[in-house]
Amino acid sequence: MALIRLDKLLAQSGERTRSEATRQIRAGLVTVAGVSITNPATKVDPDAGAVLLNGCPVCNEPHQYFMLHKPAGILTAARDARAQTVMALLPQALLRRDVLPVGRLDKDTTGLLLLTNDGVLAHRLLTPKRHVWKEYLATLDGPLGDADVAAFAQGITLTDFVAMPAQLEILTSSAQESRALVRVSEGKYHQVKRMFAARGRQVLTLHREAFGPLRLDIPIGENRPLRGDEIAALRAVAQETEPREGSNG
Repeated sequence: MALIRLDKLLAQSGERTRSEATRQIRAGLVTVAGVSITNPATKVDPDAGAVLLNGCPVCNEPHQYFMLHKPAGILTAARDARAQTVMALLPQALLRRDVLPVGRLDKDTTGLLLLTNDGVLAHRLLTPKRHVWKEYLATLDGPLGDADVAAFAQGITLTDFVAMPAQLEILTSSAQESRALVRVSEGKYHQVKRMFAARGRQVLTLHREAFGPLRLDIPIGENRPLRGDEIAALRAVAQETEPREGSNG
């Protein structure tokens, strides 16, 4: 691979801006093959694996994979002229890497949102034929029972399509309110809410706990990069067993 500027190498992972990378290099925080480099324009081999920032290897992978804990009241969209989107919760450097949400959560739905610029993996994770499960915690306005569990398992007929079989696990149920875990392998518009509505129940709150092998483990409004084992697990459920050129992990 061709040599690239050191400041570009530090910035291309999305973990820092180009100007931040320049400041870190000039401050003497970066070493290449054990030698301190203070000139941001120094050309380096991105595959050599010998670039350290504060003693830690610098990630230079072209694909980024992030988990976000989406709050309520924010749109799952790349941009919107009238409302705040989830992109406002990401580091600015990532926005230049075309990192986008994988699927969507409704404006009032909270929980795990996966974001990446790996378009091939994103497509594979979203196609229903891969059967990648998404798990939601739902609060309903009334009781649930065995008939609802059976209806979800069979597949619920809606006005424009038949929802694929889903798993409904009732956690609590009373005349006033119920709580349940719902696992679906597709994600059409308002699908979980519409499935419950077909059973005569209104969703009061909806929170995504898991996306495939990923489980939410960060505070609301925060984000973190996925670990290598998490990326590998996503590829496995997407039936993409071999990393493609330029992919992480």
